[in-house]
Amino acid sequence: RVGSATSLSSSIINNRLQELVKLFKERTEKVKEKLTDLDITSDDETPDASPAKLAPAAAPVPPPGGEPEGDKPVGDEHYCEMLCCTFKYRPWLHHLKNYQFPSSIDPLTNLMYVLWLFFVVMAWNWNCWLIPVRWAFPYQTPSNIHCWLFMDYLCDLIYLLDILVFQTRLQFVQGGDIITDKKAMKENYLQSQRFKMDVVCLLPLDFLYLKVGVNPLLRFPRCLKYMAFFEFNSRLESILSKAYIYRVIRTTAYLLYSLHVNSCLYYWASAYEGLGSTTWVYDGEGNSYIRCYYWAVKTLITIGGLPDPKTLFEIVFQLLNYFTGVFAFSIMIGQMRDVVGAATAGQTYYRSCMDDTIKYMNSYKIPKTVQNRVKMWYEYTWHSQGMLDESELLVQLPDKMRLDMAINVNYNIVSKVALFQGCDRQMVFDMLKRLRSVVYLPNDYVCKKGEIGREMYIIQAGQVQVLGGPDGKTVLVTLKPGSVFGEISLLAAGGGNRRTANVVAHGFANLFILDKKDLNEILVHYPESQKLLRKKAKKMLQNNNKRKDEKGAPGDPLIIRPKASTPKLFRAALAAMGRTGRKGPLAQLQWRLKELKAMQA
Repeated sequence: RVGSATSLSSSIINNRLQELVKLFKERTEKVKEKLTDLDITSDDETPDASPAKLAPAAAPVPPPGGEPEGDKPVGDEHYCEMLCCTFKYRPWLHHLKNYQFPSSIDPLTNLMYVLWLFFVVMAWNWNCWLIPVRWAFPYQTPSNIHCWLFMDYLCDLIYLLDILVFQTRLQFVQGGDIITDKKAMKENYLQSQRFKMDVVCLLPLDFLYLKVGVNPLLRFPRCLKYMAFFEFNSRLESILSKAYIYRVIRTTAYLLYSLHVNSCLYYWASAYEGLGSTTWVYDGEGNSYIRCYYWAVKTLITIGGLPDPKTLFEIVFQLLNYFTGVFAFSIMIGQMRDVVGAATAGQTYYRSCMDDTIKYMNSYKIPKTVQNRVKMWYEYTWHSQGMLDESELLVQLPDKMRLDMAINVNYNIVSKVALFQGCDRQMVFDMLKRLRSVVYLPNDYVCKKGEIGREMYIIQAGQVQVLGGPDGKTVLVTLKPGSVFGEISLLAAGGGNRRTANVVAHGFANLFILDKKDLNEILVHYPESQKLLRKKAKKMLQNNNKRKDEKGAPGDPLIIRPKASTPKLFRAALAAMGRTGRKGPLAQLQWRLKELKAMQA
């Protein structure tokens, strides 16, 4: 029996030695793999490369007779000397003085050009609104004629600068190329229809003032610069976030201008017939413009209640007003309907989708709790994104533009995922285009423990909580925007792609999802990246399994594991044998174990 105890102890020692040899072999293979395969990254973060040490720069030579330049106050740089005085000037004046006008202007993206178009349109509006007023109403008098002429010639100066400075520098596209050559841009403008209209706008009919007097109708060609107005509308709508507001204002201005012209014509007709000569014409009392504008509103909108015309001229004039008012007002109403309809098209689509969904749920008698969550999803998705599905908008864009938008939104997050570091950059770009946005409601399960993982998640907005513990409700960690989880499930195989914890949305959460199927379709074209991802996923999965088995502080795996404790029943039996002093197999085994402990010590 003593020999059997010795053989038992020797077998235990042999098993421990074999385990030690096995662990040393694993460590050797691990180090060898790191040395031979450079693509495998270590568990620790790679330390940042230390910047190269630059040679010390030569010390600056101080200016003669003064302190070093670096010690001078910043304000001293902006002093000027003129005659015997020294004064301080503002830096922006210096920049403005040294500003060089660009040799070519991009009309689509240059905000300075849009600002210049605003001034051109203001000059055009001055002519369109005030030429009829000055012609019909007695507002232009010899006492204020110099003010009117000053504003007229200021507008002419703006027209002239637009022709000479801006229009000859506008870039254009020819054969798919953007032309920026000065001579080519100038020739393109001189051959365009716009140049002809601009020349007609500046016909020098003002010289006829010397013969017929200052007649505002001679400035009517200035109103033909309408192309600048429509170009300004197009450029302004492209940079406004809510362009429909400007469209509503512009359509309202069309209606007001038509009423403005009609009021001028009514005063002219009243003056032609004689002010106060009949009940139909303006009687000359009160503010002439306001009263004529009121008459124009009632006529064009066909409200009624107007005095009947008396003469043939008045009847013809009133008939033309009625016909014009019907067509003009109907056109304005139709255009306003189109503007409002385009502005609320998204809202109408959202309401239509929500109504159809509610009708479907009611027909199948879906529980109210589920219906309320569906309504909550619709409302939050619409108010947070302004649309129900982002892919419907992006599918209209070219592939290059979709990639640019995806890079700006997600590249900084995806590039930090350890699984994709070292992969082909183009492969990461292709992966970004496959991401889709999903909104989760509060307490929604993003994934459950034990289910097959087929997606990787990127948190765009909101937070998610990882649950665990015996009851599965303990919050282990809270992930915030920019965090990534589920990346190992994309490449794991052989049962390793099962979720290991429950992930629940804490509040509303907007996540980007990459499907495993989409990633496999991409990796077909990048075999080297596929091989690297397989290695990394296998290694990350092994590390996760080792962390579960390790105890104590993290570090290298233990070479000699702690010895298992002796069972309590066996220790009690040995103690009883020692107290009774019996000489039997158990006493001999106890003596042998004590001897083995002494040897190990």
